[in-house]
This record gives sequence, structure tokens and C-alpha cells, in this order.
Amino acid sequence: MLTDQYELTMISAALRDGTAQRPCVFEVFARRLPPGRRYGVVAGIGRLMELMRDFRFDAEEIDFLARHQIVDASTAQWLEQFQFKGSFDGYPEGELFFPNSPILTVAGGFAECVVLETLVLSVLNHDSAVAAAAARMVTAAKGRPLIEMGSRRTHEEAGVAAARAAYLAGFASTSNLAAGLRYGIPTAGTAAHAFTLLHDDEKAAFASQVAALGHETTLLVDTYDITQGIRNAIEVAGPSLRAIRIDSGDLSVLAAQSRALLDELGAPDVKIIVSGDLDEFSIASLRAEPVDAYGAGTAVVTGSGAPTAGLVYKLVEVDGRSVVKRSENKRTLGGRKTAVRRHKPTGTAIEEVVVSQGVPEPAPNDRPLQRRFLTHGELAADMPKLEESRDHLRDCLISIPWEGLKLSAGDPAIPVIHLGDGAGGDGTRHSRRGKKG
Repeated sequence: MLTDQYELTMISAALRDGTAQRPCVFEVFARRLPPGRRYGVVAGIGRLMELMRDFRFDAEEIDFLARHQIVDASTAQWLEQFQFKGSFDGYPEGELFFPNSPILTVAGGFAECVVLETLVLSVLNHDSAVAAAAARMVTAAKGRPLIEMGSRRTHEEAGVAAARAAYLAGFASTSNLAAGLRYGIPTAGTAAHAFTLLHDDEKAAFASQVAALGHETTLLVDTYDITQGIRNAIEVAGPSLRAIRIDSGDLSVLAAQSRALLDELGAPDVKIIVSGDLDEFSIASLRAEPVDAYGAGTAVVTGSGAPTAGLVYKLVEVDGRSVVKRSENKRTLGGRKTAVRRHKPTGTAIEEVVVSQGVPEPAPNDRPLQRRFLTHGELAADMPKLEESRDHLRDCLISIPWEGLKLSAGDPAIPVIHLGDGAGGDGTRHSRRGKKG
């Protein structure tokens, strides 16, 4: 039932006119990247495959649809027996994408493919948006660890998915325990300002926390006066304290002042963690400061200004025949696509080549981008694990030209070239701005 009503009304009409089983190909792609972005990150494929295992309509759901006259009797019967028997091919998690990259290809009968549209897009649009924002933050952090702590700023299940996507993008840990349980992501967290306010004074709160959690904990020092907070932290915990956290104020100034004070107090090994509405730009602005780790919340779980990846799910082939949507500003490139990324001998990516109803002519240093996820509805046995996808994204980011890692607005990191039917067809080159040349 995680779908839109018009998916089922289309199925009802297609069952009635006999077109429901026509072999079709749908593709997921982005017509353009969000403003200011130079690449997208594929995320959510693993979650989507898990959801596909349980994508069924039970008796209660079918009764609801029938009682509200959303479906007729023949459609209700079809839903009772529904099980996806088609195939999924696409870019693996952690792969980069650009305008018109064929991120996911869904093939099968019209009805069984169209009913998946809403689920596919809701998973991939959310997770890919979070992963792209998180990847930019990881780049800005220049090797310093990031903690994802945005669960309270989004829907409870979206918080778990966001934690997974952020970890895929290179975050070191999450505050979300459900993400730790489901996906094995390292978790982190100690205390909030409420714990300090609970006690009669700051020293008592710190002493309680250290007694419970040991010296490897992090003390939040800005509930009252930050300078006195740091002095209290070292007086209570000593120089073996793991870290202090600063959650408010001018973080650039406070980080420098805190480092100087910690050194003065004989605690040079105590680390400084900063948090408080951080995004990729504020993280980048702190590069020169003595900050050891960052905590990011709202910005990462909301895609840092781009809460959706802008992905669409469009029909591109019927009965092996290319179909093209020609709506103004929403043109679809017809035919099932195959894609490769081309590289220099040094490993730097130079362009992505996409071919409709054919395969690109091979060139040295090509890397195929698509792989099989589902065959006849059965999940591939060699699906990449989350850690492998995390490594893959890191390698992909290393491969793109350095301009593509800039946080400023600019062109996509590499151009996408679309060739027509077969490798020798007419070529359409999408410029670095993703528009037709």
C-alpha cells in the first residue's frame, strides 16, 4: 500500500484492455542535479531490495481497496496473486550519477512494473538526497570524523534510512540505535544539556557521567559558561578525558579558545567535537580550526537544501520498441539504456556514455555502471554489503576531476553523452550543465 492510487487505477484499465502484461522497461533517472550540486550519489538500493521481498497485498488491504471502489473485482484478484517476476538492473549503491544516468532499470509486465513506481522513487529520492549531502560534508571535513545525529529532525523511519545513507557516504557513526541494530552502523552519544540542568551544579553532572561511562566519554561544556565548563570538565575527569563537545556560539572562535585552554590545563590530548546546525559550508569554514570531529543533524537528514534527488520513473520501452515522452521541459530519452564511465589511464573519470538499445563501443579504461539486482523477482546472491558500497563511493569520489568536489555551484563533474539506438547512433551530448549541446 506504499503506493499512489493512480498506479492501481492504471492497472485496472490495463487488465480490462489486455495491455497489463505487455513487456515494458521503466527507468529511474534525474533530468538535472539539484541546484549547486556537481554529482549525485546512488543510495537506497539495499533498502529497496529488502522492501521488495515483502511487497505484497494482504486481505485487509485488498478489502479496503474494493470497499472504496479503488479497484474492481478482476484487479483485486490480480493483487491477491501479485508477486514481482521481472528484473532490476542499475547502478550499485555508492555509485555517482549525473543528468540522465540510467540509475535503475525495471523490466517486466506493465502492471507489475508500474505498481512499484512510488516505492522505488520514495526510497531512492530520499536516500540519494541524504547521501549526496553527506558526501559533501565528508569532503568538507577533510578526513575528520562525522557523527550523524539528525533523527529528531525527521520522520522516525526516515531517521533510520538517513543514518544508513550518511554512513554509506562516509560518516563515522550515528546516534540512531535502530540504524545500529539493523545495519551494524557504529553508534555514538553521551549526554544532552538536560542532564547537566538536572543536577545542582555542572561538576556534579560531569562527575555522574564520568562515573557511569568512564573517561572515554564526551562532556558537553556549553550549558552555562563554556570557559568554566572546560575547567570543570578537566577538574572532574582529568587530562585522560576523551573529548569535550561545543554545541552553540561562534564555533570557530570557541574551538580555538577551547584548544588553548585545554592545553593550558595540561589536557592536550582531549579532543574537541562541535555540533549545532552544521552543514557542508560551516564544516568547510572550520577546516583551519582545532576541531577533531563534527556532529551533523538537520542538514544531513534533509539533504542540506535538496531534500529530494529529483529522480523520476519513466516508461522507455514497450514490446522492445523505444517510446519517448516529448512534453516540454520533461523530455524522456527512449529505449533501454546501457552505460559506461570512461577514464584516463590515470583513473580520472572524463565522461559517462549512455547508449539506447545497444551497448557502447568499448574503449580503454571503461567501467560498466550497471549490474543485475533481481532476476525473475529473485534477489542476486552477490549484492554488495554496506561497507563495500561505502568503499565504492570513496573510490568514485577520488576518480572525478577535482573541480567536481567543490562545494560552490557549478557544472556536473563530468559530461554525459547519450547515443541513439546502438553504439553507432546519432549522439546527443549533454554539457556539463546537463543541457543538450
